[in-house]
Amino acid sequence: MKTATIWSILAGAAIAASLAGAAPAADAVKKAPTRKAARKPRPPKPPEPCFLDANQAGPDYLIQGEYLAKAGTKKIGVQVRTARDEKFIAAFLEAGLPGDGYTRDKKRVEITGEMKDGKCVFDGGPGKYEAVIDNGRLTGRTDKGEKMVGERIVRKSPTLGAKPPAGAIVLFDGTNTDAWRNGKMDKRKLLAVGTETKENLPDCTLHLEFLLPYKPASRGQGRGNSGLYIQRRYEVQVLDSFGLAGRSGDCGALYRRVQPILNMCYPPLTWQTYDIEFQAAKWKDGKKVENISLTVRHNGVLIHDKLRLDNKTGNGMKESPAGGPLLLQDHDNPVFYRNIWMVPKK
Repeated sequence: MKTATIWSILAGAAIAASLAGAAPAADAVKKAPTRKAARKPRPPKPPEPCFLDANQAGPDYLIQGEYLAKAGTKKIGVQVRTARDEKFIAAFLEAGLPGDGYTRDKKRVEITGEMKDGKCVFDGGPGKYEAVIDNGRLTGRTDKGEKMVGERIVRKSPTLGAKPPAGAIVLFDGTNTDAWRNGKMDKRKLLAVGTETKENLPDCTLHLEFLLPYKPASRGQGRGNSGLYIQRRYEVQVLDSFGLAGRSGDCGALYRRVQPILNMCYPPLTWQTYDIEFQAAKWKDGKKVENISLTVRHNGVLIHDKLRLDNKTGNGMKESPAGGPLLLQDHDNPVFYRNIWMVPKK
């Protein structure tokens, strides 16, 4: 036998042995894993209720609101707001309502309530506030056991409907949106969010009025969110914060920077006012030498007094010597504005 033939036979035998060794036994063959059936997508959550008309807001809206009560000679303010699961939260405020006796250094107590036999009942337990609301009348006891009686009231801002004085520039009066970029007016002749002034905002006194929707099942930043961006840099928050303590994300705050002196937010579907004194930052040779100054009155009550802010807020435009417009932020909520005017400072 020739040498080449012998080597061919040996090589063929080696390959055959290798193939035989590589082949797994029949009982060692693993079955391919079966794929689980794809989960069906969850149906989208139904939209949370949102009301723009108090006449269509339902019976809970008539319970929500402000109550002014007395316990002996003492005033007690009560702010009732809706909560989830058909419940309510009442804030009992020592000395009266915000802007009418109550200040941050006074006592504030929250209690959850619910409907029972057609009445809204708040029972904090022994030694706590308790109250019943029936047809706009509040009766109950304080945490000291004093009898408490009050009525539901509706407050209006003292500057609501303020007329532009001599020398004022009218930015919106319900007749047109000429002063606004992408300005849209609804059939009620109200200005919708998502617009800014065509001209930069000068140092000025600014007046505007806003209306928040009633969203009883929403919470936090989802409840009537907008924002008043001065120079497109500094946001005075616009939000349904009625009945809350009033923190740096709530209505009247310089968003996430400075909380208001007092939470003056009225209930939703109530027209509210901002009256603002604005002075822009000062620059010299490209360097800032003076911060902005803001004085803000919410519903006629001082909530920022000559506030000096050292930088923009949130997503505001970067500070620079260049001016900026007045922006009414669109945050996917039906917030509306009216009666907007300013008086430039000389």
